[in-house]
Amino acid sequence: MSFRLRFWGTRGSIPSPGPQTVRYGGNTPCIELRTDDGWLVILDAGTGLRELGRSLMAGANGAPIQGDIFVTHAHWDHIQGIPFFGPMFHEGNHFTLWGSGSLATSLARVVRDQMSPVVFPVRFDELSATIDFREMGDEERCAGRGYTVQAFQVRHPGGALGYRFESRNQDGASVVYISDNELGDGASHDWGSDWRQRCVEFVRRASVLVHDTTYTADEYRRHRGWGHSSYEDTLALALEAEVETLVLFHHMPERTDDELDRQIDVCRNEVARRGASLKVIGAAEGMTLDV
Repeated sequence: MSFRLRFWGTRGSIPSPGPQTVRYGGNTPCIELRTDDGWLVILDAGTGLRELGRSLMAGANGAPIQGDIFVTHAHWDHIQGIPFFGPMFHEGNHFTLWGSGSLATSLARVVRDQMSPVVFPVRFDELSATIDFREMGDEERCAGRGYTVQAFQVRHPGGALGYRFESRNQDGASVVYISDNELGDGASHDWGSDWRQRCVEFVRRASVLVHDTTYTADEYRRHRGWGHSSYEDTLALALEAEVETLVLFHHMPERTDDELDRQIDVCRNEVARRGASLKVIGAAEGMTLDV
C-alpha cells in the first residue's frame, strides 16, 4: 500500500444533512490521504474538515500535527471547514495550504477574508498553529514527503486545479483528485483545442480517479457553464484514460442516497456492456480506500 484515502466530505456546493443523504454523507469536500509512512495530506477543506480535525486531535495524544492541505479552488464549499478545523487553533501544529497561483484573488487572501470580523468571530491571525501558503502552477510538479504531486488546470468558473499524486515507491500507485470540472461542451472559456487530450493524459492509468459527477446528462443540459460534469462524461473520461477505479464525487446536494445507488448501477452496467475492467464506486463519508 502506498496511499490510504478516507472520505470526510463528499457533497458539492452546500452541506446537505438529513435522512436522505446519511449513507453517502452531507458534508462538503474533504479527503484524508496518508502516504505509506503516515504523512498527512488533505484534499480540500469543506465542512468534512471539522470531523477530520476532531479525529486528528483524538489520535495525536498531544503530539504536534502537521501536513499538507491541497485546495482545488476557493469556492465556499471547498474552504468553509477551515475556521472549524481544530488543529489550527493549537500551537505546535503546522500546515501548508497549497492552491492555484492563477486565481483572481489568492487563496491566502480568500482564507483570511473568510475569517474577517464581518463574517466570523475569530480572526485568521489568532490561529495558534503555523500556517504557510504555497502556490502551484498549471502542470507544475512538486515533491512531498512520500509523494510527488502535479497540478492541472481544469474547467471551472474562477479557475480550479486537479491534482495527481504519485507514490515515490516503485509500485507506481497514483491518485488523481478532480473535484470540480466541466467535461461537457458548455464551458464558457477558451481552454485550448487540446485541453481534452491533456486532461486524458493527466488522468492516464491512475490507480484511483476521484472526479466530479454532479449531474445526470439531462441536468447538465440545464447547467452548462456551471463548471461540473455528468456521470456519463466522467465515465467516458475514466474509460478512455484506462483508470483502474473511478470514485463518483461532489454529489449534487439534492441527490438522495437511493438516487445515487441508481446512478452507480447505471455506470457499472455501462462498464459491463463495454467489457471494460473499470471499477466504479460512489464516494461515501467514512469510506477508506487502499491504493
